[in-house]
Amino acid sequence: MQFGIFTVGDVTQDPITGRTPTEHERIKAMVAIALKAEEVGLDVFATGEHHNPPFVPSSPTTMLGWIAARTEGIILSTSTTLITTNDPVKIAEDYAMLQHLADGRVDLMMGRGNTGPVYPWFGKDIRQGINLAIENYALLHRLWREDVVNWEGKFRTPLQSFTSTPRPLDGVPPFVWHGSIRSPEIAEQAAYYGDGFFANHIFWPKEHFQKLISLYRERYAHYGHGTAEQAIVGLGGHIYMRANSQDAVREFRPYFDRSPIMGGGPSLEQYMDETPLTVGSPQQVIDKTLTFREHFGDYQRQLFNMDGAGVPLKAVLEQLDMLGEEVLPVLREEFAKNRPAVVPDAPIHTSLVAARDAEQASSAETTV
Repeated sequence: MQFGIFTVGDVTQDPITGRTPTEHERIKAMVAIALKAEEVGLDVFATGEHHNPPFVPSSPTTMLGWIAARTEGIILSTSTTLITTNDPVKIAEDYAMLQHLADGRVDLMMGRGNTGPVYPWFGKDIRQGINLAIENYALLHRLWREDVVNWEGKFRTPLQSFTSTPRPLDGVPPFVWHGSIRSPEIAEQAAYYGDGFFANHIFWPKEHFQKLISLYRERYAHYGHGTAEQAIVGLGGHIYMRANSQDAVREFRPYFDRSPIMGGGPSLEQYMDETPLTVGSPQQVIDKTLTFREHFGDYQRQLFNMDGAGVPLKAVLEQLDMLGEEVLPVLREEFAKNRPAVVPDAPIHTSLVAARDAEQASSAETTV
């Protein structure tokens, strides 16, 4: 079971101080959060991709490459790589390069994003969002697995005898998660390829995400990748912690109330009751997170968001200390209990290389 954090990189005014960080400060804060995540023992740091204010992470590979040079073990991922508006050729090359620089500590999450205007900025039509996701990923999948690609599709110019460079590290592409909060087509796509499915598991009640994950598990088995319980599932979540739950609620309420995403609707208490948001003590975070397995079955990756809505860096770093010292050891122990042996771990580079080598050895024995 992997545990980590994800950021969307928003530049939001702190409602307590009234101050908005500069883009430079926010970028540096994201790096500090990633370094702290490794220090406290988390497995994954993931960044979003946005091309519009108030967000700053327009170049995830640049940021992750810098973080890779300053870390040793943490997996570097994305909480969205825009498969719809990025050229799949550029994705193939950029993330293969990052994979080499990070010695394999790389995977990525494909998504369509949630900002409509980004489509025309990159010459795309939002009405083709699902079709772009399907076609572009089909090409990306081939670019990482075939040394020479001839291809023709609807949304970009054809490729003739094209080789993406550099080739993936050890001949094994980065593992891919397909992220979605609403689209069954994306769950189907993840199942078809035998990739991971990441349900961001924020904003909406669990019943919504249960439907998507159940569909993914069912179709994963349908396509012959394993049983439904062997499907590779990731979940998001949103937390704010203090030693005392009353302090956590008091501190976080202004950020919630003035959040452009969460504020203006249900109260903080109602929102916590109806969504995965947990604002409280470390024990409350533990208790609620453990319910996720009850709702979705055994899964492979849990990522938390901690730094959005203007929460200052100091508070994020303090919570990361609590996460590493008080929450993470308990979650690791509890999630390991009664975990069926058939449920796989989340794929990492070394396990993917080993699986490839085992498959090749088995094929060689069969042909002898």
